[in-house]
Amino acid sequence: MFLSCYVHGLKASYLQTAVYTSSFRFVQSFRNKRRLSPAKISLKHICCKKVGNHPDSKEEENSNVSVMQKDQNSKQGRKTFKNEAEQLSTEDQTKQDVPRSVALVFMLTTVAFLLQHSWLAEHQSFALSFIFFVAYCGIIFEEILLLNKTAIALLAAVILWSTYSTTKEGYELDTIHNSLSSHLSSIAEVIFFLMGAMTIVEVVDAHRGFQFVTDWIKASKKSVLLWITGMITFVLSSVLDNLTSTIVMISLLRKANLSDEERHLFGAAIVVAANAGGAWTPIGDVTTTMLWIQGHISTFGIIDSLFIPSLTALFVSLAIYTRQIEDNEKVHFNQSEHSSFPVDHKRGLLVLGTGVASLLFVPVFKATTGLPPYLGMLAGLGTMWLLTDVLHVGQPMTEDSDLSVSREYLKTTSALNRIDVASILFFLGILLCVGCLDSAGILKDWAGYISERVSSLELVAFIIGLASSVIDNVPIVAACMGMYDSVMFPQDSTLWQLIAFCAGTGGSILIIGSAAGVALMGLEKVDFFWYLKKATLGAFAGYSAGIATYLVLHSETWVSLWQQLPF
Repeated sequence: MFLSCYVHGLKASYLQTAVYTSSFRFVQSFRNKRRLSPAKISLKHICCKKVGNHPDSKEEENSNVSVMQKDQNSKQGRKTFKNEAEQLSTEDQTKQDVPRSVALVFMLTTVAFLLQHSWLAEHQSFALSFIFFVAYCGIIFEEILLLNKTAIALLAAVILWSTYSTTKEGYELDTIHNSLSSHLSSIAEVIFFLMGAMTIVEVVDAHRGFQFVTDWIKASKKSVLLWITGMITFVLSSVLDNLTSTIVMISLLRKANLSDEERHLFGAAIVVAANAGGAWTPIGDVTTTMLWIQGHISTFGIIDSLFIPSLTALFVSLAIYTRQIEDNEKVHFNQSEHSSFPVDHKRGLLVLGTGVASLLFVPVFKATTGLPPYLGMLAGLGTMWLLTDVLHVGQPMTEDSDLSVSREYLKTTSALNRIDVASILFFLGILLCVGCLDSAGILKDWAGYISERVSSLELVAFIIGLASSVIDNVPIVAACMGMYDSVMFPQDSTLWQLIAFCAGTGGSILIIGSAAGVALMGLEKVDFFWYLKKATLGAFAGYSAGIATYLVLHSETWVSLWQQLPF
């Protein structure tokens, strides 16, 4: 009996001690999380007096000071531990630098050694195709390998041309130099064109010129807002690049009272509209610009042939997306993020108008003078450069009283530092790769292989569009330009126009198929499988409807009816 009572007593004592300990820890953790301010302590004293449970103020003050000191010591300890962990992590990474560098040097040395092997000379076409395939896989799986696609493209270009020069029999080195110079000359036209266009867009964005577009949009229903944003994106991307148009319109969506699901759906519609809008003008997309510069399409030819198919693709996709939107709440826009400080609207509007006029001047310059388009783009860039210099003459170097940003930030010299140089170098590398395959005659062999098995050019273009939803459309279009001869397929032929349309709009089928889709992933954190489930069907339906519209408009029956119209 005594033993039983003693055991029960121990249990009760242990339980009581545990309860007291848990209570103390709970109160201490509560105090650590929410320290009382002086005002709250005074209020607590008043309340305690009224209920007759006023503790000693000195004891409580000392208790609070003790808790604060413990909290500070705890924070300092955590900070020290974090610094030590970061130092250990840095040391571990530093230890891995040497083997990684040795592995990279060994790989490059092995490649250089293999380039001298006689087997490459005997199997040159296979070797070049294999190198290009490996590099292309590295570009596709860039996110998995954690290797930048620009570095892969540049190294692949050097390796391909080195392999071609060391294994080509019966050719002098001067012939290869001339071939390389010819390709580099045509590539430089694209590079200068893109640099000029990207810099103009950056200057306009620095002056908040695109804010006029976003602030102009007003809609009360979400379905109406979807169509308005889609149409504005369609028009913007025909002049600007798809990436800029997407970023501008997504900034608008962030001001609207949309849920995450609705904002993602609006973003998918913007991606479709940006890619469709860039397909019907020579300056709306990189691929159309490449085809235009090389003389495969003309300005008025592509506008006349692809405007209605592109618009049809957009309308069909928007119609499908509209069914997923519920108009149960009116749309309102939050206050502009730039409204906290004054903006020189006149100056921003002037820069916006000048930038758009500079971009629209390029096809007019080419049609009037017959000179390459990049000269017209450089003329527009020079005009914008002089305009920004004149506008900001005499302003202080520190803060601009109108735009609340530094004067240097608004000038073109600063815009040149903000353009995406990595993308430009990627174009350089991948186009040099394709140029090497073209000089080696491999692209002609691929074209013959495809033509033997796929007789329909329309089906070839359709497959190219599907491939561009997974693979970057720049190398696809570059390869097509080398595969098909301009003599057999002259300017504005069905093949080139369909390639321009399919390569542009096909990238909307998957979110990874275009720069606009990748921007949507980064800005709005849209998941790949969400896009596949919610947006792919609408994008594919619009893509198919656009191709069908093009084929109907260019059928013999429709052409004969069109020619009989009096206007």
